[in-house]
Amino acid sequence: MTGCFTLNDYCKKEFGHKLYKLSLSGGMTCPNRDGSLRRGGCIFCSEKGSGEFSEKGDIKEQIERAKLRVKNKNSSGKYIVYFQSFTNTYAPCDYLEKIFTEAISAPDIEVLSIATRPDCLEDDKIELLKNLNKIKPVWVELGLQSTKEESVKYIRRSYENDKYASAVKKLNDAGIKAVTHIILGLPGETKEDMLESINFAVKYGTWGLKLHMLYISSDAPIYSDFLAGKIKTFEKDEYISLLGYLIPRIPENIVLHRITGDGDKKTLVSPLWSGNKKDVLNSINKTFKDGGIIQGSLVF
Repeated sequence: MTGCFTLNDYCKKEFGHKLYKLSLSGGMTCPNRDGSLRRGGCIFCSEKGSGEFSEKGDIKEQIERAKLRVKNKNSSGKYIVYFQSFTNTYAPCDYLEKIFTEAISAPDIEVLSIATRPDCLEDDKIELLKNLNKIKPVWVELGLQSTKEESVKYIRRSYENDKYASAVKKLNDAGIKAVTHIILGLPGETKEDMLESINFAVKYGTWGLKLHMLYISSDAPIYSDFLAGKIKTFEKDEYISLLGYLIPRIPENIVLHRITGDGDKKTLVSPLWSGNKKDVLNSINKTFKDGGIIQGSLVF
């Protein structure tokens, strides 16, 4: 039986209440899109840069609009601001300082979370994040996705595994928590391959993990391979069974931020069952509880 430590557990312990995430856009692109490394982005990434639920425009206006999305669910009135779309340290430091400082200025914002790439964390940006971390906690989310060589090439990630390891070390040295994204179900990967990617992230010092199944959006480059029959996505029971193998093998000190994914329903092609997040989490909880993997419920 696992002692899973979810993000909800962590926030209640650390802050005394649940925090709701406000997804924002910093108006940046990505070196994997603008030609610096390649064009088109990672193969799984949508036209919105994996920021389907992000607001757009002025930062303070984005925050207010995002609050409206969760106003009926948020009993604590406290939030995480999450810069989600594209690569959110891919800009000059003065610009980053402006938007990040603006985002954390309100007292009801308790955490700044930033999605970026390991190769976009130069020393001056680490120093900026270190200084911001003295004001409000800063979490940096990195898209490792997989460590298997064939998968890294297939998804067009455009950086080597050691770049990730180096970035996590720099973040840890600066006192900043790293969260690592892992995609489960990339073509040709076994459950042992997926566990190896998780173990790699843990070995090099990640604080948190975000796990989700491979899903196909019609506006992502991977869609053409799906249409050609080169990719098979999980059935729901297959995915839950995989989680039942992986989660008990994750150390208890690692915070699980996510164990499923729910893409934009307007562009989601497969697996369609993943679009009903509530049903997926309920099914996971029931299966895990019946199987003795957890006590209570996994709440995210």
